[in-house]
Amino acid sequence: MATWFSVVAVLSALAYAVLGGVFLAFSDFIMRALDRVSEPTGVDTMQAINRQVFRALFMLLFIGMAPVSLLLIVHEIGWGAAPGSYMIIGAGVLYMLGCFVSTAARNVPLNQALHPMDSSSSETHRYWREVYRPRWTTWNSVRTVACLGASALVMFALIWPI
Repeated sequence: MATWFSVVAVLSALAYAVLGGVFLAFSDFIMRALDRVSEPTGVDTMQAINRQVFRALFMLLFIGMAPVSLLLIVHEIGWGAAPGSYMIIGAGVLYMLGCFVSTAARNVPLNQALHPMDSSSSETHRYWREVYRPRWTTWNSVRTVACLGASALVMFALIWPI
């Protein structure tokens, strides 16, 4: 494995793990905490989080890991010969489908629907309780598993005996 690719792989494993940790925090305790406060408070808080995420380092990592994942996949398909090549390909695919695509197809539409809602409305409370929280958390958990799985696959590929 070329040195530059080893560096990219190590940094990718770290980035996948960091992203997985953020998603884990939401699925494990942030969404449960928002479930325990009043519905207007939960809605207002999630709307604020969704506005701030675009200005965060998180977004750089989240979007940046899409082309990096494609690089991992293409490199290993074209030049990979090590026993861990399939694990690196799997990591890239897992991130792209389980995290990036699922975010665009599932979490973002839920966030966009919540964005204009009035947190004092009973219709918003119903949406928050019956639609948003359960679906968003389920898909967020998918993202958690995908990121942590991608991180583990890259790490295993790097230590796989040659």
